[in-house]
Amino acid sequence: MYYNLMTLGGANVWTNFSYGYRNESPSGWLLSPDRSRLILFTRNKKSPRSSVRIFAHTYYANDHGEPMAIKSSTQMYLDNAWDKWHDLQLEGWTFEELELPESK
Repeated sequence: MYYNLMTLGGANVWTNFSYGYRNESPSGWLLSPDRSRLILFTRNKKSPRSSVRIFAHTYYANDHGEPMAIKSSTQMYLDNAWDKWHDLQLEGWTFEELELPESK
């Protein structure tokens, strides 16, 4: 988890931040730097609040950076998902506003 030390009125205050996102869990698409893969982070709605789990679905991407075919899926605890979300962004992955393509 990433933390930022801030001084507020002379007192040290630790704050938890997620690069500008105000979500309780990582959510959405990250596109790899070479635009060949996408990862969709979604919350497992069946996981209990005391043990939140996140799905990370990896897709192959087409030339336009859109999901083409699923490669793999995994499930992880919330802290691990935030770590992965941040690490991927530090490695150059970018947040994308995408929707899943419709089934034919």
